[in-house]
Amino acid sequence: MPQNFKQSLYFLSCSYFPGSSPAAKVRPGDGEYPDCGKDFTQLGHFKKHQQNTSKPYHCSDCGKSFSQSHSLVSHKRIHTGEKLYHCSDCGKSFNDSGHLKRHQRIHTGEKPYHCTYCGKSFRDSGNLKKHQRIHTGEKPYSCSECGKSFNHSGNLKKHQRIHTGENPYSCSECGRRFSHSGNLKKHQQIHRGEKPYSCSECGRRFSHSGNLKKHQRIHRGEKP
Repeated sequence: MPQNFKQSLYFLSCSYFPGSSPAAKVRPGDGEYPDCGKDFTQLGHFKKHQQNTSKPYHCSDCGKSFSQSHSLVSHKRIHTGEKLYHCSDCGKSFNDSGHLKRHQRIHTGEKPYHCTYCGKSFRDSGNLKKHQRIHTGEKPYSCSECGKSFNHSGNLKKHQRIHTGENPYSCSECGRRFSHSGNLKKHQQIHRGEKPYSCSECGRRFSHSGNLKKHQRIHRGEKP
């Protein structure tokens, strides 16, 4: 390794070579990216960093920025409602080819992402990442009101409704409102007369799992 290692590094300097081709926009230097001061030991890492830190493509509808033009084109389909990619199995349409690919794994049963801790498999890398937080204990989402932390952004959103009092889910039968969709579904079972939870001892059925648990204490001789 050269004694003066920093002087031997190369970095991408597209803004310093007007008119030159992208492939030629490399010159020796001190390995420092002038915008943020970060050093790189490999040109590939520097190029990836430059893409991430420079996002010149902006959505005129919402202002979101992208480092690559094709990402912006794909994003804008959210606003236009355009869905070019269709599932040959069920006909469902998507605005992004990646979304279609992930959806098709439902039909194929493919689960290419595996948890290194327990071996559980997932169709989507994002779901694997969420799952692994169970093992690592990572809780990156914190409530600004009380400081409680969560491993999923969705769980944080549900929790925050305690503070805001928001009840976005309403029953079409009686108008009662709920903070969680799961609570609404349980409530609607009352209107439909559904009782999916049955006692293995006596066969009595219940609409809520909590009521079944209370009932089972009778068989165990516990106080209800």
